[in-house]
Amino acid sequence: MAKKHKSKHGDGNAVIGIDIGGTGIKGGIVDLSKGKLIGDRFRIPTPQPATPEAVAGVVGQIVAELSARPEGPDPEVPIGVTFPAIISHGVARSAANVDKSWVDTDVDALLTKALNREVQVMNDADAAGLAEARYGAGRGVEGTVLVITLGTGIGSALISNGQLVPNAELGHLEIDGVDAETRASATARERDDISWEEYAQRLQRYFSHVEFLFSPDLFVIGGGISKRSEDFLPLLNLRTPLVTANLKNNAGIVGAALQAAMHFNYIK
Repeated sequence: MAKKHKSKHGDGNAVIGIDIGGTGIKGGIVDLSKGKLIGDRFRIPTPQPATPEAVAGVVGQIVAELSARPEGPDPEVPIGVTFPAIISHGVARSAANVDKSWVDTDVDALLTKALNREVQVMNDADAAGLAEARYGAGRGVEGTVLVITLGTGIGSALISNGQLVPNAELGHLEIDGVDAETRASATARERDDISWEEYAQRLQRYFSHVEFLFSPDLFVIGGGISKRSEDFLPLLNLRTPLVTANLKNNAGIVGAALQAAMHFNYIK
């Protein structure tokens, strides 16, 4: 049976989620019954250089601020954290937009010690995808849901019948001899100064390839460029339905909190 721990104001579904990024580290208290934040997010710029010790210190500041709020959960409630890297059993196997000293760092152990409480660390795109599958555009969809974020690169999350299959780095698929994200990310469109029609052709090539490999039941498109989805989604021709993500910039925080709660059996 899943355990519930009350926050100071009596909500048994409140869990803190932290989203570590290359420019900012943000956190919030998540109401897991709704998949929404309780109160405002709290953000601190990512320290430079973004070494493990420096980042852990900032995460500690954010957790302290959120925990001190009236709606903050009790200290024994676990914390979920996203990190921009391949995460294998809590260990970073890459380092995107953070200091290279993170490679092979046990992020889970580092933050567990720094915060003195249970922590679950996951890839940032996986967190966003999990949140969309549970609360957002993928809610209630059976089978395979692929959440694809188009930004600086291409992030991806693979959800099978509601369960996350971690570290699906589909932005690094080789298509036509190059890394897919070097041609089809939002940054690639800006860099090459191409029209929406030309960009849609690149996305068509990418999504057709992914569709062939995975036969998903739904594509969920996220990232900042999803705000302009009407400029390119109608130009794509796929068997699989494509929809835009719902949770926007809070998806990582929500997904991290959800994963921590499930991992430590605080919620089913």
